[in-house]
Amino acid sequence: MPLDDLKERLVKEAIQAGFAMARVCAPDAVPEVPERLSAFLKAGRHGQMAWLEDRANWRGDPSALWPEARSIVMLAEPYTPDHDPLDDLKNQDRGVVSVYARNKDYHDVVKKRLKRVARWLVAAADCEVKVFVDTAPVPEKALGQAAGLGWQGKHTNLLSRDLGNWFFLGAIFTTANLDPDTPETDHCGSCRRCLDICPTDAFPAPYQLDARLCISYLTIEHKGPVDEALRPKLGNRIYGCDDCLAACPWNKFASDARDHRYAARHDLSAPPLAKLANLDDASFRAFFSGSPIKRIGRDRFVRNVLYALGNSEDQSLIESARKCAVDADPTVRDAAIWAVRRLQAVSKK
Repeated sequence: MPLDDLKERLVKEAIQAGFAMARVCAPDAVPEVPERLSAFLKAGRHGQMAWLEDRANWRGDPSALWPEARSIVMLAEPYTPDHDPLDDLKNQDRGVVSVYARNKDYHDVVKKRLKRVARWLVAAADCEVKVFVDTAPVPEKALGQAAGLGWQGKHTNLLSRDLGNWFFLGAIFTTANLDPDTPETDHCGSCRRCLDICPTDAFPAPYQLDARLCISYLTIEHKGPVDEALRPKLGNRIYGCDDCLAACPWNKFASDARDHRYAARHDLSAPPLAKLANLDDASFRAFFSGSPIKRIGRDRFVRNVLYALGNSEDQSLIESARKCAVDADPTVRDAAIWAVRRLQAVSKK
């Protein structure tokens, strides 16, 4: 099959499989990544995410991950919410879960779709393939820009003139030679809405992120107690944060989610904090079966819930916090005691 025909049919297959966009770049199309990654790591902005440092050579150079690869197909799949997630922050007795984590684990959903497209490519081009969905040291966002899906905005996430910034990325590495697409250029202009809305000032400068201050990092990746100065800024966010994504004006062009499995579960749209604070390990695992939230474990999740309780100013929640003050986990106990003190201080005003 002629290469032009192969690529055209590949894109059609990707769209039929459920992706919104598919573009191609070469494995060596992101020569700027090693220097940027090195600077990020040297500044310690990765926090406790040691895995970023352990595989920095692969993450900095996609061609080193699989030297036989000749092309990388980057694919985008929207998970656009049906409402403004910033509105959820107003209900302080309810927890806020990042939009992407309110239903099935996207890793599983996207990977199945990727494998379908990859199988078609193997049959059509007699090539080898490897698929990745945020589970390997692949610089997806940089590759997405190189392939023309979008550009890395000032909030460091990939955004698109056609999709906004509510979309997942998947990658197919292949030994097939495919013509690369034109890289996307920056269209942020003078806008800084994503920077200004960040509750913790996690952006030292446009296009730079200090993960140690990012609420997504603090609620998902950070182990142990969160710095007391940062806890009030978490608000009622109990897993992740969407503020910078939700603030982006390019979302007026966002594409609707195509898979019903990205629609929020009713019990995760605005879950009551009191209910979540009393989850034991077994009930946590059952409640979050099939969810990406399950990965962080019960103790870290309940820690987050207790910080939200302390920020709620709702006196009716104080007993839920007190029950956790004798928890077996020291970080949970610390969070519970902090929450009780915060709520007691509010009652004395």
